Amino acid sequence: MVDRVPRVPEQRRSSPSAEPAALRFGVLGPVRARRGDESLNTGSPQQRALLAALLLREGRTATAAELIDALWGEEPPSQALAAVRTYASRLRKVLDAGVLVSESGGYAIRGLAEDAFDLAVAQDLATEAEKAKSAGDLCRARRVLDRALALWDGETLAGVPGPYAEAQRVRLEEWRLQLLESRLDMDLEQGCHAEAVSELTALTAAHPLRERLRELLMLALYRSGRQAEALAVYADTRRLLADELGVDPRPALRELQQRILEADPGLAEPSAPAAEPTAAPVRPAQLPATVPDFTGRAAFVRELGEVLSSAEGRVMAVSALAGIGGVGKTTLAVHVAHQARSSFPDGQLYVDLMGAGARAAEPETVLGSFLRALGTPDTAIPDSLEERAALYRSVLDGRRVLVLLDNARDAAQIRPLLPGTEGCAALVTSRVRMVDLAGAHLVDLDVMSPDEALQLFTRIVGEERVASEREAALDVVGACGFLPLAIRIAASRLAARRTWTVSVLAAKLADERRRLDELQAGDLAVKATFELGYGQLEPAQARAFRLLGLADGPDISLSAAAAVLDLPAEETEDLLESLVDTSLLESAAPGRYRYHDLVRLYARACAERDEWPPSEREAALSRLLDFYLATAAGVYALERPGDRLVDHLEGTAYPGLRFTDLRAAQDWLYAEAICLLACVRQAAGRPETLSRAVDLLWVAHDLSESGANSREYETTAEGLLEAARRFGADRAEARALMTQVNVHHVSGRFEQADREAERVTLLAQRADDLLPVCWARNARGIMALYQNRHEDGEEHLSQAIQHFRTLNDRAGEASALCNLSRIHLATGRTASAVELAQQGIELYDAMGNSMRGANARYALGLALTQSGELDSASHRLHEALEVFRESRQRLWEGMSLFRLAEVDLAARRPAQAAANAEMALTVLRGIGGEWRRGNVLTVLGRALDGIGQIGRAHVCWQEAIGIFEDLDSPEAAEVRALLTPVRAA
Repeated sequence: MVDRVPRVPEQRRSSPSAEPAALRFGVLGPVRARRGDESLNTGSPQQRALLAALLLREGRTATAAELIDALWGEEPPSQALAAVRTYASRLRKVLDAGVLVSESGGYAIRGLAEDAFDLAVAQDLATEAEKAKSAGDLCRARRVLDRALALWDGETLAGVPGPYAEAQRVRLEEWRLQLLESRLDMDLEQGCHAEAVSELTALTAAHPLRERLRELLMLALYRSGRQAEALAVYADTRRLLADELGVDPRPALRELQQRILEADPGLAEPSAPAAEPTAAPVRPAQLPATVPDFTGRAAFVRELGEVLSSAEGRVMAVSALAGIGGVGKTTLAVHVAHQARSSFPDGQLYVDLMGAGARAAEPETVLGSFLRALGTPDTAIPDSLEERAALYRSVLDGRRVLVLLDNARDAAQIRPLLPGTEGCAALVTSRVRMVDLAGAHLVDLDVMSPDEALQLFTRIVGEERVASEREAALDVVGACGFLPLAIRIAASRLAARRTWTVSVLAAKLADERRRLDELQAGDLAVKATFELGYGQLEPAQARAFRLLGLADGPDISLSAAAAVLDLPAEETEDLLESLVDTSLLESAAPGRYRYHDLVRLYARACAERDEWPPSEREAALSRLLDFYLATAAGVYALERPGDRLVDHLEGTAYPGLRFTDLRAAQDWLYAEAICLLACVRQAAGRPETLSRAVDLLWVAHDLSESGANSREYETTAEGLLEAARRFGADRAEARALMTQVNVHHVSGRFEQADREAERVTLLAQRADDLLPVCWARNARGIMALYQNRHEDGEEHLSQAIQHFRTLNDRAGEASALCNLSRIHLATGRTASAVELAQQGIELYDAMGNSMRGANARYALGLALTQSGELDSASHRLHEALEVFRESRQRLWEGMSLFRLAEVDLAARRPAQAAANAEMALTVLRGIGGEWRRGNVLTVLGRALDGIGQIGRAHVCWQEAIGIFEDLDSPEAAEVRALLTPVRAA
């Protein structure tokens, strides 16, 4: 089928007073106006742009605002309206009277003769060619298309400025190529393959990514006896598409290559055209108009287009497109259907099945409408659904028709509406995934990418307004959750309010409680779209939808969802999967679920409106907090046997998961890290859940040492501390401060850690909470070590040991002993340092505490290094390194590598020392703080110096000096001394 550009009858109306020397206009090349053989002066480029815009309106009135936008876009001059009037006045003087008319504040061109406008002539010729082709007269169709194509005289609208002209240039060039492809296709059908090769060679060079031209060239070469060249075209095409777009050729091209390889007889020169049919069947063309600002979705357009194109000569193709309301299913489907029209020359059917509403369309009613559109008289349409479906399939037999079934309720509604014959295709959109539609190609449509979303927003609002506030525009599309409907509404509101800036709109959308109310314009509203889906849920589904939306995490696991709903896991999974099928919930991964951001806001609004009693909302979140706390405590106890922290946590009413395998327990902790921390932040807002939130953060402090979640952990700890102070809760504040101490320690902020630990001691003693006192003393001891306050450190650690013994906390005692070992080591008491570290190892090993036992081996490795027992030191540090890696403790993995580099240096293995120090720097990236980084750089420099790489060593030491000077650390002088020989050299 030959595509044609739609036209409006008004522009075809002949002028009753037309003179023999009639006006003629051209846009398929430079914009021209002629009176007979006389060329008329159409004025400046802007004046020609005005004339072109009016001609292309096809007789419809263009308002002054539309013309200003067409000529200058978003940056019109201050006197734009006056300029438009001037251009119109000048054109009126050049043209015949009554041709350029003023109407309703705008302008239109009317009363042209039938052949006065070259684009209109091309449209008529394309229609005539299409009819000839349908009648089987390919020779005539080719001649007519050649006449249409001959009307082009270079680039369309050549030299005409303005955004409207640019858009029309692209549109008309695409149409020209479609006409050219149709004519070439008929050339090959008529056996003119040899003549077509040279033309196709030039065209593929000019349009290298146009696969249809490449397909025609391959066929022309093959029929000309040039099989090798045909296959070479395919190889070139495949390589070009991979290099330029990262995609493979479309299925039709791949199939043609295979048929050429197999010397398929069906590719031989075609036979004579079929005889003209006695009567042309009715050709429905029911597709709605595609949106002019369709944006992005290139992969989906390509995927769906390939599936639809596969219907030709094969079994029926069915694509089912699913997604949440407002994601753009209909827009995409209509766009794809329009692009595929040429593959379905016998027509296109469309129906809105109203599946998201209270009263969906009945299949028998739709079938009656389809049969009438296909030319069946009312008297021949049977009454029953089964008979109508059978007649429908019979009428479609032998035809190539595309059926677009929009907004389907379920598979049962659409089964009777499927064509069922080869050559036809059905494209279905629905909020429900058609998993029970046999043979369907299922497509889940997600939200736009950020780039696509910004592009759509810009097209509606205008480049000028967005370019100056790009960050605000990104905030807007982000607040819209990249949902096309929401973006279109927000952009339309902004476009209609010239006094608003993009920042004003972004500020309005920043308020989550008001966001859905802001996202409505006219009869479009995001909330109303979601309401349709929510209204169809069963009571249990609706409750699950409401309550699960309350949790703040980016997604939720099945076990956590079961806690929120207070249901068994099997029943919870059934509910969640049913919500996934309605597209109100997404399956993020096996066993994990998530909401679109705007759907979550709607779910929360539903919870506030519909959940009864209201206390159930707080109860659901409390169960979720209990689940995380109980499970994290179990993970902590499995990692650290004998550690008494789990005995000093707030009690929980809802159970958690139980693990017997340490790896599985740690996998859970890191998989749930973001959701767990979100739960902590959410629970910090209520006094009744604050204490449990603080304990959850403390018992999950592995996350702060992992590196991957350190920043989120720190932010959460800061929020907890603020909440505890606001509520005046000494116990919660002391424990929240203890998490801050851990954060500062990991980040290398030792002075802050010491200050906070001192405050922990005071608060915890006031709250009669001894455990934080123990750990605060322990922390102050190690901070004093880092700050070279050895006497203070020994005092704090001795007190910590006594406190831990009072609580019978042997794991805490072992930790303090290992830290005390390092104090002894720093003050030259190497033998006692070794003994204290060994005591720590014995305590940990007796409890089976391998993770903290690794810390004890780390301490022993340091002591053995200083005592000169380098092989033993290396062995102990490697033991520690293996455990830290297994436990995903990046901080201590990096520090173990650093200490091994020190051992290697002492053992005169500088190359191995350099390798370990380099690995330490890599592991410690983003964690551990600058002081630790400075120490690693110092050792790396010494190792590099040892292998003769003096320049690199110099760079490492200079960077280390800068770090230590910024920290006002005494290590700066030590490193500066290392540079002296380098400078002397």
